Amino acid sequence: MDKLKVYLVTDSKILEGRDFYEAIEDSLKAGIKTIQLREKNFLGNEFLERAYKLRELTRKYDALLIINDRVDIAMLVDADGVHVGQKDIPANEVRRLIGPDKILGVSAKNITQAAKAKEDGADYIGVGAMFTTSTKLDADSVSKNDLKKIMDEVDIPIICIGGITLENKGELDDFNVAGYAVVSAILGAENIYEESKKWMEA
Repeated sequence: MDKLKVYLVTDSKILEGRDFYEAIEDSLKAGIKTIQLREKNFLGNEFLERAYKLRELTRKYDALLIINDRVDIAMLVDADGVHVGQKDIPANEVRRLIGPDKILGVSAKNITQAAKAKEDGADYIGVGAMFTTSTKLDADSVSKNDLKKIMDEVDIPIICIGGITLENKGELDDFNVAGYAVVSAILGAENIYEESKKWMEA
């Protein structure tokens, strides 16, 4: 699961009109190995088009493509996996659809949700929001104590998400998580390639 160390989640709004594919390719050129397509406001046809194009790009750079929520689109484009939240299709049903060989990620905020995610077949758990985030206004924060409980009890990779920047990520380094999911910390940067390089080095 080394490819999960820096896990880039898409959000077109943050790009403020810059070319979506160019931005993602810049991050891939810099060495990022996991892209999650998450575009909450897209209709199905637009989401599918982006998924197909990202599938091409991620293959070109030997990176993983994870689709947020849309199991149907993940299957159509042969994505590497699917990520679901607590209000989406239940993780055990997603696992039944995608089979044993695809990656399944599940969001969790507490030990109960995390343990259930593992039981349901998750390969990794996204824990957050760790810090205040502008990209998910309804995200409740997760305390470092809750993160520790999850790390102690659940033995699958943990990815931290939510408002993580190069400046505050040091607060989480001691937990030895599998990776950090970032959105605006990379996509909001003036030079996405250089910012992605910094993340890979960090």
